[in-house]
Amino acid sequence: MTAKVNYSDVEVGTELPAQTYNIDRANLVMYAGASGDFNPIHWRESFAKAVGLPDVIAHGMFTMAQGGRYVTDWVGDPGAVVDYGVRFSSPVVVPDEGGATLEISGKVEEKLDDGKVVVALTARSNDQKVLTRAKAVVRLA
Repeated sequence: MTAKVNYSDVEVGTELPAQTYNIDRANLVMYAGASGDFNPIHWRESFAKAVGLPDVIAHGMFTMAQGGRYVTDWVGDPGAVVDYGVRFSSPVVVPDEGGATLEISGKVEEKLDDGKVVVALTARSNDQKVLTRAKAVVRLA
């Protein structure tokens, strides 16, 4: 695959279209199976509440993966992501009824050499920022 976004078509400040991802408990169970992370805070409400959480929470790495998905969907090539990192600031609480939504937006923060850009991401759930310092370096076409 090759990136579908051209380096010459973006500038510092270019905004990526925002996306909303719905998350329900089935997503968390599937992620637990794929990752091997079966911590009950991610699927058992009584346990999550017993340890002081408001409800079941999404895996931090699942949340981070949704940010990566957002970037790769934009650029059109997962191999175009050169670097990606985040800090976790708040959990994504996933109630049994209705689940949760994760809203992700991005902006080109810097143009680098060799056709690369730095994309700064904003990820929110329930009006709370759930990822901070979320940035991806992406090689464009």
